[in-house]
Formats: sequence, structure tokens, C-alpha cells
Amino acid sequence: MLDAIPRLDLRDLQRARTERIHLARAGQAGWQPPEGVEISERQVPAGSRPRVRVVTPTLAPSHPTDPTDHPTRPALVWLHGGGHVMGTVWQDDPRLCRWALDTGAVVVAVDWRWAPEHPYPAALDDACAALRWCLAGADDLDIDPARVVVAGASSGGGLAAGAALRCRDEGDPPLRAQVLIYPMLDDRGDTPSARTCTDPRVWNDESNSRAWAAYLSGWSRPIPGYAAPARASDLTGLPPTWLATGALDLFRDEDLEYAARLLAAGVPTELHVYAGAVHGFDLFAPNAGVSVRFRAELDAAMRAALTADTGWASLR
Repeated sequence: MLDAIPRLDLRDLQRARTERIHLARAGQAGWQPPEGVEISERQVPAGSRPRVRVVTPTLAPSHPTDPTDHPTRPALVWLHGGGHVMGTVWQDDPRLCRWALDTGAVVVAVDWRWAPEHPYPAALDDACAALRWCLAGADDLDIDPARVVVAGASSGGGLAAGAALRCRDEGDPPLRAQVLIYPMLDDRGDTPSARTCTDPRVWNDESNSRAWAAYLSGWSRPIPGYAAPARASDLTGLPPTWLATGALDLFRDEDLEYAARLLAAGVPTELHVYAGAVHGFDLFAPNAGVSVRFRAELDAAMRAALTADTGWASLR
């Protein structure tokens, strides 16, 4: 698996960004949006930020809910990964289209702002603005405010967790669920998995340190839990959570600890740890058995969160 991963060096951030964009484009070479979805770009009305990429299903979903009970559609607010310093709003189009077709959900991918040009709380502000837009019905998108899920991968998972915390504390309507894929939660980097992950082919301790320094460059201590959710002192009242991490991921220990704290706080939580998996394993080795299993379990979690009236996503 490691041999398929190109080296990442954040010392030259502009070059790293360009390389990752090329890598994402190569990964989508020949891919076209499937029949049954429309992709558009919009601005969230409250100001010039954020820009969002909206995937709207135009066919009946594979796993619908009863339309008499739910005349409007569920929504998924998606936050892409990139260590808070890179990544693109379109990089996850294939999986977002799959979820829209499967569930009938409107998927709103947030083009959050990069650090260090826009340090914390810019990206979190973008995430919360998009969430609140959906919780308010999102204009003409026919979104059901009671069925809004927030999800993200890597730094996007950290943003999703931070947005869920802030929405809870600021009195927003409750989220249906949060789905956190190997989330980036703790700026301190002092867990065993963080200290021992040094291979330059994966997101390692040096990359992590540089990325957090960029993201928090405009903030003086103490670091709030909204920025680094592992620092949040109170996890009660958060939405039901599905969390996945890899056994060889830099974030393994902080993710395990966060899941344990969610459970201790009474939050329905489902944790998946994938043996032999490094950070981003499903992107770099999509055909490996562990990646196939991960995608199936993630798709099932999204289906439960967005369409099921019973199950882990409705245990509020």
C-alpha cells in the first residue's frame, strides 16, 4: 500500500498543493457524473463565503424513505480533506454522486478556505455557514432540516466535528448525525501513533505539525475545542457518530480516544478500525480488500444516517 503513495512535503506548500490537485485529477481521469445527478456551484446567501458544490439527485433513490412521511430531502454537508492547507471541493465527486443516488440526499460540498492564508476560524466559519444554510432549508433545495448530516475526511472530519460542537453550543437545530473519516482532531500530536508515524509517504508527524501551525497561526492560546475537537471538554449532546480510522494512521489514537469520550458522554457512537490501514488508505489503494470493506461499511452508515427512521442515526 505504501508504495502507491506519493511523497508529501509541506515545506513548499504551493508545490504540494499543485501536486495534490494533479493527483486528484489523475484519479478522476475519464470519470463523468453519472446519469441521475446534477452538479452546480452556488454561494451560501449569507455573504460571499462559502462557495459550495451541490450534488442534486434527479432520479428516485436506491434506498428511499416513505415520501408521505418525508416530502423533502435529507442533506449531507461534506467537508473534504487536505490538512487544513490544501484539497479541492471537487476531489470527492465520485463518492458524493454515489451517496446522492443511493439515498436521494442533496449533497453540499463546502469549498472551505485554506490556511495559512485564512487561518482558524475561517474554514470552520465556512462549514458552519453551509450547515446553517441547510438547517434553514437551503432556499430552493427542498431540504428537510430534521435530516441534515455533517461528514468529512481527515481535516474535513475535524471540521465536521468542530462544526457539530459549535452548532450545539450556539443553539442551532440538532444535526441528524456526524460521520468522521480518520478525522484530524488534536493539534498536540503527543499520542503514540502520532509520534511514531514518520514515513514520508504518508501524512506523518512533520506534515501534521506544519499543517496545525498554519491553521492556528492567527490564534493565541488556549486553543478552543472548535479548532481542535480533541480539546473540547464537553461532548454531551452531540449527534450520533460514525467514526473510522486506520490501525496505522497517525490519527489512530486521538480518534480512538474521541470515540471513547463520545460513548462516555452518552453519544451513540459506532467505531471502525481498519487493520493495516494508513491515513487515506482508501484513496491510495482503492482496490485493496480493506478499502472495499471500508467503502461498503461507510456507504451503509451514510444510508442509515440519511434514510433510516430507526437505527444508530436516530438514537437521540
